[in-house]
Amino acid sequence: MFVFVIKRIVGALPLLFLISIIAFLLVNLMPGNPVDMMIDTTISGAELEKKKEQMGLNDPLPVQYAHWLKEILSGNLGYSYSKNEPVKEMIADRVPATMLLMGLSLLLSLLIAIPIGVLSATKQYSTWDYLLTFFTLAGVSIPTFFLGLSVIYVFAVKLGMFPTGTMSTPGVEGSLLDRIWHLALPMVVLGLHGAAVYTRYMRSSMLEIIKQDYIRTARAKGTKERKVIFVHALRNGLIPIVTLMGLSIPTLFSGAVITEQVFSWPGVGKLMVDSVFSRDYPVLMSLILITSLLVVIGNLIADILYSVVDPKVKLR
Repeated sequence: MFVFVIKRIVGALPLLFLISIIAFLLVNLMPGNPVDMMIDTTISGAELEKKKEQMGLNDPLPVQYAHWLKEILSGNLGYSYSKNEPVKEMIADRVPATMLLMGLSLLLSLLIAIPIGVLSATKQYSTWDYLLTFFTLAGVSIPTFFLGLSVIYVFAVKLGMFPTGTMSTPGVEGSLLDRIWHLALPMVVLGLHGAAVYTRYMRSSMLEIIKQDYIRTARAKGTKERKVIFVHALRNGLIPIVTLMGLSIPTLFSGAVITEQVFSWPGVGKLMVDSVFSRDYPVLMSLILITSLLVVIGNLIADILYSVVDPKVKLR
């Protein structure tokens, strides 16, 4: 396994390098630049040009990229153009909020998806199966921003049961109940969307597994149906879920960009949107690079977990 991990890491380095080049070019090709976002009627054109020169925005793109890459390799993510704060600290401040939201949403998704997926597979073509299939397809099809705005309108605006957004009520930031109150709506929106996706994979996987010869053999020996499903079939049926969980690791850091924006959740996803609007290149590039790195790590962890769940899979 150690050799497998080393090979994957070495193989990922050129990929990350290529991603950084493409991302740097795309970010710098966006209309406008950080100085344009700072336009003030009291600042002259000459002062704006001087500011661009100080920030290195007038340098050729290869020179800018080389400077940025040198800083990244030295462990320095730079300073935010819009906030004039260390990028590393800005990201670190947002990560806990994102991990809290995404972690609980993922847990909610799995708690819903696994039993529903198993039920839908074992009751194939029944009324339950059709109903569950309808709701999962609806969950996959409805955009999270629409669902988020809908629950805000119903449960926050009309019923007043939950806040419309943010992470806490001013003055009671340390309250656990207040945090749960603010967390409820975005967590449910993301949890239901994730549950719909996981349920589809769980159902398809279980349908394939319960038709295998070893499942028929277990039933022929008189094994109770509950044991056949939850002991013999479920472990192999979880393989696609384990793979998806590994691929979900980047979202634990990068967050749900749209949902965080809709609910004004102060996480990494909202920071990414804000950095796009303000043309904050250092923040945006750092988030893209870290997310890309986590995608590689997530795939690696998914492969390792895959071999744990299914002993027939050998890592080479």
